Amino acid sequence: MDGISDHLDHGLQIVFIGFNPSIRSGEVGHHYANPRNNFWRILHNSGLTPRLYDASEDGDLLKLGYGFTNIVSRPTRGIDDITREEYNEGRELLRSKLELYRPQVACFVGKGVYTEFSRRTKANWGFQGDVPPKVDGVREFVAPSSSGLVRMPMEEIIGIYRRLAEFTQESDR
Repeated sequence: MDGISDHLDHGLQIVFIGFNPSIRSGEVGHHYANPRNNFWRILHNSGLTPRLYDASEDGDLLKLGYGFTNIVSRPTRGIDDITREEYNEGRELLRSKLELYRPQVACFVGKGVYTEFSRRTKANWGFQGDVPPKVDGVREFVAPSSSGLVRMPMEEIIGIYRRLAEFTQESDR
């Protein structure tokens, strides 16, 4: 199964970065398409989007200043199916994409995505201001995974994403 297309452009506020597409996303060709994934509800409930979007509308979020990519492009059932080689290659490809497109914020959807990219062993939720970014000029934000398997209370997850929404609203002023 092929990966799904990135939605990237110059001048984006946020690029959301996942581990890799789910099998369902690979089948339909859209980001966060698994019905058990809470991504689209989180974006809406946190104030990042003005309405609840569907995965089939992922390309439309470019108009809002949001893009999508993954550290690994191959769809899998879970992250345990991703190989070390895929992470190594994906890390370099992701760095190249961020250097080329230079979004204001790289939002890592899950601490594991961030630690795989940054090669750091720990991360806090939110902006990573205590360490220099891997790509100059691109702020790094770590958000909880939107997977339905995450055990964190939904209100806590939404609260972390709300910080990102507040940042985008401030930068719009």
